[in-house]
Amino acid sequence: MRGSMASILSTVVAGRRVVRSAALRGGTARMAITAKILHIDLTERTHRREEIPEATYRKYLGGGALAAYLLLRDLKPGAEPLGPDNVLVFMTSVINGLSLSGTNRYTAAGKSPLTGGYGESEAGGWWGPELRAAGWDGVVVHGASTTPVYVWIKDDAVEFRDAAPYWGKLSGDVQDGLEAELGDKRVRTLQCGVAGEKLVRYAAIVNQLKHFHGRGGLGAVMGGKKLKAIVVRGSKPPAAADKDTAKKQLVWFKDNYDRSKDRFHQLGSSAGVLALEASGILPTRNFRDGSFEGAKDISGQKMRDTILVNRGTCYACAVACKREVEVKELGVTPKYGGPEYETLAASGSLCGVKDLNALALINQLHAQYVLDSISTGAVCAFAMECYEHGIITREMAGGLDLSWGNADAVIALVHMIGRREGLGDLLAEGVKRAAEKLGKGSERFALHVKGQELPMHDPRGKKGLSLAYALSPTGADHMEAPHDPLYAGFHPQGHPLGVLGLIEPLDPMTLDSKKVRAFYVTQQVWSAYNSVGMCDFVGAPLNTLQLDPMIDYINAVTGWNVSIYELMKVGERNNTLARMFNNREGFTPADDVLPQRLHEGIGNGAIKGARIDPDEFLSARKTYYEMAGWDPQTGKPTDAKLAELGIG
Repeated sequence: MRGSMASILSTVVAGRRVVRSAALRGGTARMAITAKILHIDLTERTHRREEIPEATYRKYLGGGALAAYLLLRDLKPGAEPLGPDNVLVFMTSVINGLSLSGTNRYTAAGKSPLTGGYGESEAGGWWGPELRAAGWDGVVVHGASTTPVYVWIKDDAVEFRDAAPYWGKLSGDVQDGLEAELGDKRVRTLQCGVAGEKLVRYAAIVNQLKHFHGRGGLGAVMGGKKLKAIVVRGSKPPAAADKDTAKKQLVWFKDNYDRSKDRFHQLGSSAGVLALEASGILPTRNFRDGSFEGAKDISGQKMRDTILVNRGTCYACAVACKREVEVKELGVTPKYGGPEYETLAASGSLCGVKDLNALALINQLHAQYVLDSISTGAVCAFAMECYEHGIITREMAGGLDLSWGNADAVIALVHMIGRREGLGDLLAEGVKRAAEKLGKGSERFALHVKGQELPMHDPRGKKGLSLAYALSPTGADHMEAPHDPLYAGFHPQGHPLGVLGLIEPLDPMTLDSKKVRAFYVTQQVWSAYNSVGMCDFVGAPLNTLQLDPMIDYINAVTGWNVSIYELMKVGERNNTLARMFNNREGFTPADDVLPQRLHEGIGNGAIKGARIDPDEFLSARKTYYEMAGWDPQTGKPTDAKLAELGIG
C-alpha cells in the first residue's frame, strides 16, 4: 500500500463524532472534531442534526463567532426580530463543560428586538455544560409555535412539550414546575420569563434563575416564538483528547490563583461601586453626575457586611464571584442570587436610590420577570428625569411619585414593565422608542447607542470605553473590551497582555491612536473569550488565567495546535461577522455615535466637567475603522479584510 492511503477509525471524544485517520507514512493519528448542532423548527415541531466540519469549527471555536456565522447563513436579511423568521442560536465551545475555571460560558444570539441589529449575549452557570453532556454543541431555533411550548433534551432524545401550565408564571415557579414534571431536580432550565412572553424589548434569558443572557432582548425573541424554555439533561460529559496535558493547565491555574486575594470572589462585580465613586464616574441621576452621596450604602462592602449569605459559582469555577443575598422581611431569597454591580448602579445611583435592601428586592424582581437589569434601571432613570421636567406626569405614571431616590417607585415600575401595564408598556419599548413617542425634548434623556441603553460605566472618565459603546455591534456594551484603567497598567516586564505587544501604560483620559490600538487588540481578546466560553472574570487581564495556558488547554482538549495568532483571528472574525450582519440590516457609521450627554461635562465628583470631545471621538473612530479594515465612509469591511479573515 502507498503512503498516501489511510485507514479510518471512528470513535467519540468530548461527546461528538471524531474521526481518527492513521496515516501509514508517519503513523500519526489525527482527530477530526465536528460540532454537533441541534436545529429545532417550532413551526413544524421537527428537529434535525447538523455536523459543522472540523475546519469550520476550528475557524470559529464556538460561542459568539460560530453563532454569528450561523446567523449570517440561516437568517434572512430584514427579518422581523419578534416574528417567526428570526433565528435564535445557543452555542457552546470546544472547551465548554470541561474542568478549567471560567470555561462554562456560552452564547445566545439572534436579531435584537431592541436595536434591530445583531444581538449577542453570553451567560455562565450550568446550562451550556449540560448541553454538551447531552452530546450537543449548540441549538438553533427556527420558526414559531402557535401555542406555548418547551423543548426537552435528554441526550439524543428531543421532545416538544406543552408549556401552557407555565405561561404567565414567574421564573422560580417555572423551574420548580419543570423539575417536578420531569421528575429530576438536576435538569438545567433555560427560560425567557414573563417579560419575554410580554415582548419587553430588553427581556433577558436565564438559566437556573441566576445566570443571565442579559442584553439585547433575546428573551423577547423566545417569547415571540412562544418558546418558554429549553430543558436539558445529559449523561456523557465531554473529555479532553490529551488528559495529561489538560491536567497540567488545571494545575497551573491552581498554583497561580489565590482566592483569598481575588476581589471577584470577595466582593464580586459589586466592588465597582466604591471604585468608580472614587474615580468620579459612578453613573448618577441618569449620567448627569459622577458621584453619588449614597455610594457606601449600596456598595459591595455594605452588601458583604449585611445581607450576603453565600458566594455562588458557575460550573467547575473556583472563582465563585456570584452574590447570594437574603432579606427576609422583603421576601428576598438566595434562590435568585444577588445584585451585581450593574444592578446596584442602574437601579441605585442612576435612579438616586440608596436603599440596599430595596435593591436586593429589585434584583430579585429582575430575575423573576427575567429582565435585563441594565436596561430596566436605565428606563426607570429616563422616566425619573422626564418626570422631573414635567414630560411624564404623576397621572401618566399611575399616581407614582417618580422623584429621584424613590425606591418604592422603582419597584412599582419593574412590575409594570415586566407585565407591560400602564406606563410600563411604554417603558418596555426601551428609551429610544419611548422618547420618540413622548417627544417634548425627552430624547436628550434617552441615553443609548443603536437603541441599547448605556451600561453603568462612564466613558468621560475612561475614554477608550467611548469606542466600545459606539462600535459594539449590539449597541452600548461594557463587555466589549477591557476598560482604560487596565490599559494604565501595561508594562514590559511580564504583563499578561505583553504577548500582544501591549507594554506601554496609557492614560485613561486620552483618546489617541495608541488608545485605539489598545482597544482594537483587547476587543479581539474578549471576542475570542466569547467564542471559547472563557469568563472575563477568570481570564487575563482581569484575573489570573493567561492566554498561553488557556490555548494549551484548547489544544489538549482538541488535539489541535491553535496559536495566539489564530485565537486573535477568531476574535476578529467574530467582530467582523457581527459588523457584516449590521451592515446587511442597514446600519452605517451614523449609528456608531454617542448620546449627546457624554459630550457634556460630568456634573460633580472627582473629574467634574470631564467630557468626550466630539472631534477627538470621530478621529479615533476613523482610526479604528482603518485598523479594522473597514471603509471609513461606509463602515463596511473591505473585500481584502474579508479575504484575509477567510470569510469573503
